[in-house]
Amino acid sequence: MSGPIPEYSRPLQAACHCGAVRFTVLLSDGLNTARRCNCSFCRMRGAVAVSAELSGIEVLQGQDALTLYQFNTGQAKHFFCKHCGIYTFHQRRSSPHQYGVNVACIEGMSPFDFAEVVVSEGRSHPSDRRAGTAAGKPLAAGWLRYDANALLGVQLRE
Repeated sequence: MSGPIPEYSRPLQAACHCGAVRFTVLLSDGLNTARRCNCSFCRMRGAVAVSAELSGIEVLQGQDALTLYQFNTGQAKHFFCKHCGIYTFHQRRSSPHQYGVNVACIEGMSPFDFAEVVVSEGRSHPSDRRAGTAAGKPLAAGWLRYDANALLGVQLRE
């Protein structure tokens, strides 16, 4: 991560790309909940999300700039900035008492700060699995890994 390591017991500053939407987020378990999902929507969105309780987000500016997107069952509520299109956070279908928050919106954080992120099996949502050992359980579909190019600094100077 760039800069000092954030203190996770306090709300963190967050914003969309253009700054129209600004909010604070109190993470429910620091960065331990970092994940991606392979459902049709998340696969295209590509964000790394961390968890916050519903009471853990306070929109400071731009409530009117947030646009809601829902699909399929309509249970999950995905919020975007209507100006720059950046996904900010969503109320989760699997845990409706929580938000998933785009780490790229959190000041000083990037999805590339994580060497490895679990990818949740979202093509078959836990709520839709009613039989077998996987019924109702979150499953890992795999892991997304990021290895920084150690030669980048040299390449940029050449």
